[in-house]
Amino acid sequence: ETLQRIVSTLVNKNDEIHNFIDMLNHTISNVQLNSSNAISELDEEFDGLYSVLHEMKGSMANTIQQEEARKIQALQDQLSQCSHALESSEELLEIAVQSLDIKNPAKLLEVENIEQMGVRQIVTVASAFRLSLKPKVSDSMAHLMVDFSLEKRMLQAVKFLPVPKAPEIDVAACLVADNCITVSWRMPEEDPRIDHFVLEYRKTNFDGLPRLKGEQHWEVIDYIKATQYTLSGLKFDTKYMNLRVQACNKAVAGEYSDPITLETKAFLFSLDSTSSHPNLKVEDTYVEWDPTGGKGQEKIKGKENKNSNAASPKRATNSPRASARGSRDRFAGESYTVLGDTAVESGQHYWEVRAQKDCKSYSVGVIYRNPGKFDQLGKTNSSWCIHINNWLQTTFSAKHNNKAKTLDIPVPDRIGVYCDFDGGQLSFYNANSKALLHTFRTKFTQPLLPGFMIWCGGLTVSTGLQVPSAVKTLQKSENGLSGSTSSLNNVA
Repeated sequence: ETLQRIVSTLVNKNDEIHNFIDMLNHTISNVQLNSSNAISELDEEFDGLYSVLHEMKGSMANTIQQEEARKIQALQDQLSQCSHALESSEELLEIAVQSLDIKNPAKLLEVENIEQMGVRQIVTVASAFRLSLKPKVSDSMAHLMVDFSLEKRMLQAVKFLPVPKAPEIDVAACLVADNCITVSWRMPEEDPRIDHFVLEYRKTNFDGLPRLKGEQHWEVIDYIKATQYTLSGLKFDTKYMNLRVQACNKAVAGEYSDPITLETKAFLFSLDSTSSHPNLKVEDTYVEWDPTGGKGQEKIKGKENKNSNAASPKRATNSPRASARGSRDRFAGESYTVLGDTAVESGQHYWEVRAQKDCKSYSVGVIYRNPGKFDQLGKTNSSWCIHINNWLQTTFSAKHNNKAKTLDIPVPDRIGVYCDFDGGQLSFYNANSKALLHTFRTKFTQPLLPGFMIWCGGLTVSTGLQVPSAVKTLQKSENGLSGSTSSLNNVA
């Protein structure tokens, strides 16, 4: 025995070493891949910087060219005005010189005309005397010069962006309830450059640190701005969940936090097709009435029963042979029933059922193992259920030991089933509002199987659900209830 324990320990240790070697090789591959990615990202960043500088250069050169065109246009306009004024002035000067050279008295009248023309020319060129002989714009372009000395110093100071430190998950603040997981974390020190966080999670059946082999891929929730996140709408079909968080700035993601493992155990079962009535079509968590499913088999079974003088359904229920049957003995007769494949033997559990709108009749409850093939939910002392009948008129009742209690409340479209095996309590709730529909109180003496009866319609079962917080809150008040259900209870 000692040697066997040593060998077993060595085998386990070898497995751990193999897993660690695989993890190291995987890490080396990741280092090479991430290094190549970092170089590619560096090239992209510098290419982006070059692009920005090239765009800025083009924009600034365009501004200089526009300023050049503006100044030249202004100077050319001024040059045109001055040339026109000069031309008019020279013409007037020529007329004045000619008038001074007249010596013939006979041309006096002509001189007077010339003088009048001169006055008009002076009036015409008067604006030329008001022209500024100073250029409207200067030839300086100094105001469009740039100084990149500061930017050069900044570029020379560019270094790798500091990698954010790994966040720390606050295990005490993490919460698992109502099929949701709330994860809280904090940074070891304040870092204003952090832009967002990334949360990763994966389901596992292993407690403790995650393993490389045999694990599911990480599911990613990206761009989380807060330091808390709630994963909702989960199906808790594994015992645990690994979670880790990393912080990211604008350029790089930091190291992951130390992963934590939270327990997410819940009651998970499927419908046992081997137990179902031949007229039921079963697929995992869905059962549907199939009127053609068992006609041929029922005829054959009927002939066999007739030839063998088989007992009536009521006698068969209490026969030793029926009580010893396993779940693989299908229900028959009018017991259109299917059971769950996992028994409740202890603890508190919860599951939900939704019926199709056109469903004529169905029951939801629990039953002891190995029922008779003709047993119907609620009609034996080993089964408890609520029954809904939509044939002709709707009736809603709680059934046990062939006794029924009418429930004068609306039938919800989704029914929650809460079973406290150790506390001897079976409660049914409106799954939407969590309002209590009915409670059975008894002492369960055998393992219980979820049971479902369906006629004309279909049922969908939701499992892997934790007991809702609202249901837990109502347990204290429920424990104070009495008498109203005592007539249906089987207290052992």
